[in-house]
Amino acid sequence: MRIVRRPGAFVCGIDAAMDVIGGKWKVLILWALNERTCRFGELRRAVTGVTEKVLSSHLKELEDDGIVHREVYAEVPPRVEYSLTPLGLSLNAALEPLGLWGREHIYRGAEAGGGVDTGVGIDTDSGLRAGVGAGADCEAEPQVVAGLGRG
Repeated sequence: MRIVRRPGAFVCGIDAAMDVIGGKWKVLILWALNERTCRFGELRRAVTGVTEKVLSSHLKELEDDGIVHREVYAEVPPRVEYSLTPLGLSLNAALEPLGLWGREHIYRGAEAGGGVDTGVGIDTDSGLRAGVGAGADCEAEPQVVAGLGRG
């Protein structure tokens, strides 16, 4: 079982939040699960580039932190679905302004001659990457903004 740090061990609220969402893929997993329950394979396709091992590990950590709910159905073959808990939904709501800031930062870089193609993969109404976010179909292939990658 994962050992969760105690509240007194954090320096500030950002430190506590980063303990939950730290890692290359966790935020993308959260966005993929924003309003739709997904099976493991759907999540793997939605979060392009993540390995099965890393996705499995991150889902377990998010489940341990109370962010993701894992539902196992007693069927043959077994079916497992992942969804956000109310805590996970509130975390996504807290991350949305950060996504909006990122979109504005990308646009500012393009206006200054940064050469970033801002028309690829950005939903200009919500600031989310195409294919990931509110109401996104988990099977849709998310696009990456040119020049930003996933690092």
